[in-house]
Amino acid sequence: MIKAYDPATGLGVVVRDTDLAEFDLASDALEGSVFRMLRQGQRVLFDLAEGQATRLRLGSEVDMGTPSFLTAAGDAEPA
Repeated sequence: MIKAYDPATGLGVVVRDTDLAEFDLASDALEGSVFRMLRQGQRVLFDLAEGQATRLRLGSEVDMGTPSFLTAAGDAEPA
């Protein structure tokens, strides 16, 4: 999750969901990504390299470990 981001400098901090550890964004973290801007609270996937967050990208709910929500059809018991 994005904790802070300054578009003027490109500096920012992300928080890992699993243990709430914080990592600075690498200077090239947005290169090649769909992101042009980041907002506080935005959920992203990232890699770690030399203690910095790199390769920011979008992820699915499964990738992010978000609880799934059952649909009415999914709640039905099998026949």
